[in-house]
Amino acid sequence: MMRLQVLLPYGVSLDQQVAKVSAEAENGFFTLLPRHIDFVAALVPGILQYVTGDGQEHFLALDEGILVKQADRVFVSAVRAIPGDDLERLRESVEEELKARDEDEQRARSVVARLEVDTLRRFSRFGGDA
Repeated sequence: MMRLQVLLPYGVSLDQQVAKVSAEAENGFFTLLPRHIDFVAALVPGILQYVTGDGQEHFLALDEGILVKQADRVFVSAVRAIPGDDLERLRESVEEELKARDEDEQRARSVVARLEVDTLRRFSRFGGDA
């Protein structure tokens, strides 16, 4: 068994004993087993699969990240991770997350645009008084 820890900027997303971990790196898919040599990989956005000791298969949709296997521990550091046990439901969760992120980005762009306009207005008033 290996200990899988998924670390996100705001905390630990997953800390579990696993029998197998599969993911995709920049150069292709790979699978780690407990006796696998130490390993480091840059992960691409996609699905990380892990199997627990009882044979249950679980999934995490990950943003890009880094995976490090050292002895019997596997660390994954990513910006975002969405857990799921069913790939179809996980796909739906990812789509919802992306939609929400797009809406947040649109609101942020709108706020920045208003700030820019307000700043330009203030500078034009300042320049007119001189």
